[in-house]
Parts: sequence; structure tokens; C-alpha cells
Amino acid sequence: MSMMQASQTGCENATAQRPSTANIMRWVIIATLPGIVTMSYFFGLGVLSNVLLAAAFGMAFEAAILRLRKRPIRVTLNDSSALLTGILLGVSLPPASPWWLIGVGMVAAIIVAKQLYGGLGHNPFNPAMVGYALLLVSFPTYMTLWAPPQGAIPSDLWAQISGSLPAAQLDSLSGATPLDAFKHKSEAMLASEFWAAQPLPAGTLTAWRLIAIAWLAGGVLLLVKRIISWHIPVAMLSSMMLLATLFYLSNPNHAGSPLFHLVTGATLFGAFFIATDPVSAATSRRGKLIYGAGIGALIMIIRSVGGYPDAVAFAVLLMNLCVPLLDLYSVPRPTGHAARGGRR
Repeated sequence: MSMMQASQTGCENATAQRPSTANIMRWVIIATLPGIVTMSYFFGLGVLSNVLLAAAFGMAFEAAILRLRKRPIRVTLNDSSALLTGILLGVSLPPASPWWLIGVGMVAAIIVAKQLYGGLGHNPFNPAMVGYALLLVSFPTYMTLWAPPQGAIPSDLWAQISGSLPAAQLDSLSGATPLDAFKHKSEAMLASEFWAAQPLPAGTLTAWRLIAIAWLAGGVLLLVKRIISWHIPVAMLSSMMLLATLFYLSNPNHAGSPLFHLVTGATLFGAFFIATDPVSAATSRRGKLIYGAGIGALIMIIRSVGGYPDAVAFAVLLMNLCVPLLDLYSVPRPTGHAARGGRR
């Protein structure tokens, strides 16, 4: 066998072994199940209503735009990318979010962030995070209605989903997440005093920790199946923990511990399911490390000195902007090819 034939055979084998887009998306959907089930256990059917509504909106909007663009509908929907986008946005929203809020978010995610750029493979930004960021900026009241752990069927569930619940009753059904409560504690209150006062409803902190572990389990599955590589999650979490440790050591009376930042909020969900989006993330190994580290650093900076208690969406979108530059300067040149300026 000649070297050319061997090279062609190797390329054919690599292509045959490379999973299809639909297979990748379906494995990611499967990996979200531990997180969805755990969230549903603590926050009730409102989590499932978010996911189902967002998935339905995503598929419907994708089909509508494909019809307008005169593109094949069934083939595109079968890649499950719109379904996955709906699931990721759905679990990011407070449980039992009103249907219209989810619909607006999916318009931004599917129509604006994905289809207007040409569809899957052409979108420079993570669609789910575009939808989430738009909702957070436009409807901050609804995006902060995270209820404390509750039963499977919360009170006024249908009223919340249908959007018929009076605004005056919204605050009575909501509570602060651990990150939100810690972020907005009194500046005069020490961190030790804050936790001693037990500011969160019973079981809230435990619920968020177990949810984080569930997302970690799903992320490990993606690593084992080689759906994602380790570079982005490890780089993101490492830079986050480094900065969290520095902030904590410099001001332990007011800063949250590294463990607190790791197992609360969307840290592990973002590391394995958001930052690793194959379209909007960096592609080279070096680029992935820089990209992930940048996301982790931005999360900690925004959490510490910014106005938002969690910052995964904004950090990911900001680093999405840097991906073309990262890919340009981090993709290795083949050996023997001349570099710019005549250097080798």
C-alpha cells in the first residue's frame, strides 16, 4: 500500500468513526437527564414545563424559518440541535416560567442567534445563551423568580405557566438562589455572619449542590463518550477556582469560598453543556484552553465586581466574540510550511 493510499484509508476511517451531528446532539440530550431529573425533584414540574415548552417552541420556530428559506425541514429537525437548544434554555430559566417568556427566549435563540446567521454551523454565538441573556436584560423580574425547593406540583403552577398570576403574587412564590443571596448581602455583614443567620430556606443550599453534582455526572458521560474534550471544562473550572481562591484569600470576610462558587449557580452546567458548544467555541486545543480559561475568569470577575450574581451566559457570549481571533492564532501550522514574513 502506498503512502497516499494509506493516508486516504486513514482519512476514510476517521470520517467513519466521527459521530454525526444528530448523534452528538442526542448524547448531549441524554447527558442532561441527570440534571433535569434532579432539578425536577427539588423544584417540581415547573422544570419539565420549561423544557417541554422551550423544546416545542424551538422545533416550531426552526421549521417555520426553514420553510421561509425553502430548506429541507425534516432533515434539519432530525439533527436535534433545535431540541437541544430548547432543553438548555429551559433548564436555565426559573421553574414554571410563563409560556410567553420562554417563547421570546426561543425566538432570540433559534431565529436571531441561529437561523439569521445561516443555521447550524454558522452561528457565532451560543443560541441558548443569547436567548437567556436577552431575557435576563429585558425581564429581570421574571428571571429572578427562583423558588425554594418545593413539592412536585407547586402551588399556582398553571397560573405561573399561563402567565395569569398577578404580579403582586410573584414575589411571594420566589426566593433567592445561594449566589443571589450572598451577592446582595449587607456590606457590613461578614460571610460567617451571613451563613450563621441561615438566610436561605431549609434545603436550598443542599439542593443546588446536588444539582451541580448531577450536571457533573452528565458532563463525565460526555467526556467518556468523547462527545466533548476535556480542554474547555478543565480550563474554565481551573481559572475559576484560581481566581476564586485569590479573591477568597484576599478578603475571606466577604468573598465566597472556591467550593461555594463551584457547586452553586450554573458553574458545572456551563462548563460541560454551554461552553463546549462545538459551533461557537474555539476549535484548536490551545484555543480551547484559552477560551475556557477566559470564560472562567470572566465569570469570577462579573460575580465579584459586576451586577449579576451568576455570569455564565455573559462570559460565554463575550468569549464567543474572541473565537475567530483564537482560531486564527492558535491553529498549528503544518510542519514545513512557511509562516508569515518568510519565517519557518
